[in-house]
Amino acid sequence: MQLWQSIPMASGAQFSRRYVRRILDDELDELIPHLPAVLLDGPKGVGKTETALQRCRTVRRLDVDLDRAVVEADPMVIADDPAPVLLAEWHRVPSVWNTVRRLVDQNPSGGRFILKGSPPTAESHSRAGRITTVRMRPLTLTERGVAMPSVSLRDLAGGERAPISGRSSLRLRDYVDEIIAGGSPGLRGLPRRALMAQLDGYLKRIVEHDLPEAGFAVRRPATVRSWMRAYAASTGTTASWKTIRDAATSRIVTKPAKETAAGYSELLRELRILDPVEAWLPTRNHFSRLTGAPKHHLADPSLADRLLDRTENHLIAGDEGESVIPRDGILLDGLFESMVALSVRTFAQSIEARTYHLRTEGGRHEIDLVVETSDGVLGIEAKLGTSPNDHDARHLVWLRERLGEGLLDAVIITTGTEAYRRRDGIAVIPLALLGP
Repeated sequence: MQLWQSIPMASGAQFSRRYVRRILDDELDELIPHLPAVLLDGPKGVGKTETALQRCRTVRRLDVDLDRAVVEADPMVIADDPAPVLLAEWHRVPSVWNTVRRLVDQNPSGGRFILKGSPPTAESHSRAGRITTVRMRPLTLTERGVAMPSVSLRDLAGGERAPISGRSSLRLRDYVDEIIAGGSPGLRGLPRRALMAQLDGYLKRIVEHDLPEAGFAVRRPATVRSWMRAYAASTGTTASWKTIRDAATSRIVTKPAKETAAGYSELLRELRILDPVEAWLPTRNHFSRLTGAPKHHLADPSLADRLLDRTENHLIAGDEGESVIPRDGILLDGLFESMVALSVRTFAQSIEARTYHLRTEGGRHEIDLVVETSDGVLGIEAKLGTSPNDHDARHLVWLRERLGEGLLDAVIITTGTEAYRRRDGIAVIPLALLGP
């Protein structure tokens, strides 16, 4: 299986030969020439630095002693740097944020600064109209080069409900391999033992470095890892904070207060380790009794899998280990849904759409992903298997009955080999065949 190949997209910035163009690059090509400052926001390891380097004339690495010392001594030095200027790990010199803000106020012309690092804290000055945030996520299957897509999310959201087709050679084990391997560019192609060591190091760094750097005193690293493991076990569910707390502290008699639980969650969200899908709460009165709970996902399903220490054989056999989070179906269902969510959110962002999930009280009706555009919504369900049946499609049928023409299309994403439309018009698309 070929893991890396260039994918055809609109031309823009000039790229080095070893750089694999991302879907996000088209968005950046549109934005950077017209915006004075852009913050690349996302978890560590998703390729923010490499993407920024493709379009910068000056690089200030503020995690390097010399660069940091120069900028700390005089943050205004960046005013004379040839633009665009990359301020990598800007949070190491927090004063640079306000410096960029002032320079943008003085000269709002486009293409001046790209910032990369931790998201700004609540104490940071307002960046409204000054620094635009662009979210970056791990590689989708399309960007990994494991398959060539034949169905476009943009076309599906167009509402034409045109015929679809395409065949994929990927099977269930291939998808499981991709869940485990993950979408971090620097880890692609590593043999299993090296990959596991790198993922372990990534998770250890979060606990021992990133959280303390964010101002959180980690007194018991094992406790933090237990919370992360509980969130991993809740992948693809709307488990409550109490359920997650009880799973994280199953061996502790005295449970922490809700404020403590919320603190763990908020910090991991700020570091973009948690990447929940928020609930869809439409303003139009199509629905009643919708829940507002987010659906839990980690930044990459590979992190969830590693935290739970599940191998390929474990996942396929439905062996969830010590997971105590209740769910409909097996853990692999949730991890596959998480990989689908990663792709759909990346593609939706490229067409200026927003991604949510929908769930009524009691879980009577659920839609894994709702992509909302200015023209309507796209309903998407993620299902393991090759040939979804009427039972698998029932929630999408319900959504179509409620929304009518407001439903642009209804899609079931599978681990199958062929894209087609069912007799009821619902599209069935293998994940490998879905592209932007």
